[in-house]
Amino acid sequence: MTIRPYQWEDKCLQWYLLNRKPGEVPPPPTEQDARGWASALGAVPAGTMKIELSVQGTSSDTVVLQGLHIRTVSRAAPLPWTAYSMAQGCGDGIVPAAFNINLDADRPLAHATPGQQGDTTTPAVDFPFKVSESNPQVLTIYAHAHSVNVAWYLELDWSSGSRSGTVRIDDHGKPFQTSGAQGRPIYDYDTDSNSWLIDTTAVIQ
Repeated sequence: MTIRPYQWEDKCLQWYLLNRKPGEVPPPPTEQDARGWASALGAVPAGTMKIELSVQGTSSDTVVLQGLHIRTVSRAAPLPWTAYSMAQGCGDGIVPAAFNINLDADRPLAHATPGQQGDTTTPAVDFPFKVSESNPQVLTIYAHAHSVNVAWYLELDWSSGSRSGTVRIDDHGKPFQTSGAQGRPIYDYDTDSNSWLIDTTAVIQ
C-alpha cells in the first residue's frame, strides 16, 4: 500500500494553518514537497485534507477490501492560527474511488462520492473492492473539518480466502491532523513581490 497524505485537489483551494507571521513563512511548495514544507513549519491542513491510497495485492490471489473506518484520537477547538494558500496555479485530481469524511461528526464515516479522473466525473463506488498484484485500486479520501481541530487515522479491513485483517493508515506512525479555519486571516503568495498578501475574499472550504 502507498499512502500519499498531502495531495492537492486544486492548489487554488488548498490552505495550511501556521502559527507564524507572513514574514516568517517561506514561499508555498510544489505538491510533491508539501509534506516536508508542512512538517518543517508545523503546518496543519485547513478545512480539507486529501489523502490518496494505492492498494495492490502481492500475488495473483484476490484481496477484498471490506471497509474503511475513521478513528478519532482527539478533538479540540479549531487552531487560532493564520491560513496560507498554496495558490500558484491549479492542479487536476485523479480519483478512481472517492470518499468524503465529516470530521465534525461525533462518529465520522467514509461516504462514497463521485470523483474526477481528468476531465471526466466518475460515479460514486462503495466498498467492497477487489485487488490483486495485477489489479490495484486507488482510494482518495477527502477529510473535512470546519468547527474542530481533529487528530485521526484510518483503518482498512481486508480479507483473502480464510485470512483477514485490518491495516492502520496514518502519517508515518502519527495521526493525521485537520483543523477548521473559518474566520481566520488568509494570505496568498504574490510572486511579483515575493511576499504573502492578505486575501479578504477567499473562503476556506
